[in-house]
Amino acid sequence: MRFDVVVHEQSLICRRIFQGKRSLAAPVVKKLKKLQTLRGSQRTSLCNCVTLLTVVALRMLEPPNDEYFMREALRQAQKAYAADEVPVGAVVVRAGKIIARSHNQVELLKDATAHAEMLALTQAEAAVGDWRLIDCDLYVTKEPCTMCAGALVLTRIRRVIFGCTDPVAGSAGSVINLLQMPDFNHRCDIASGVLQDECATILQDFFRRRRDE
Repeated sequence: MRFDVVVHEQSLICRRIFQGKRSLAAPVVKKLKKLQTLRGSQRTSLCNCVTLLTVVALRMLEPPNDEYFMREALRQAQKAYAADEVPVGAVVVRAGKIIARSHNQVELLKDATAHAEMLALTQAEAAVGDWRLIDCDLYVTKEPCTMCAGALVLTRIRRVIFGCTDPVAGSAGSVINLLQMPDFNHRCDIASGVLQDECATILQDFFRRRRDE
């Protein structure tokens, strides 16, 4: 088969792969067209470049996983750290998209209930237009406390994913598991240990700094 025909077919395949993602497809297709004007080592070099671009773009199209969303929660925790709040962050996800994000704001709001999870749930309820969040997942950097676990059950959150455990007050399995009480009318699925070390480190650093002050 002629090389120009192969390049044309690869361009069509590329456009099909990136359908609806023109910004991703454009650079790959452009380089594929340029292949037709090159010879020898230049052609080989550009072929390798096109392959790399395609692989990178395909990775970008992969659906976000738990680590991706936990990193977003960690960014919220870093905001809390910078504001001298206990560094816990949370995001609420629905249909693969973040609809709410927050971090601890207890000191800022002078409100003991202003935990990351509570604020994120309020945002999510506003985004959904309902207090029932039955098709939503919550990612939080630290295991929820009793108050937050109760709110997660009441809002019917589908799944709770947290980073590090809280052996003192954790209410998702460490001290008590309020998220899966058999007598409650709702139970949340739980996943723990996602980016556990990073989630624990920011808390440890915060309290170490507090002790040194």
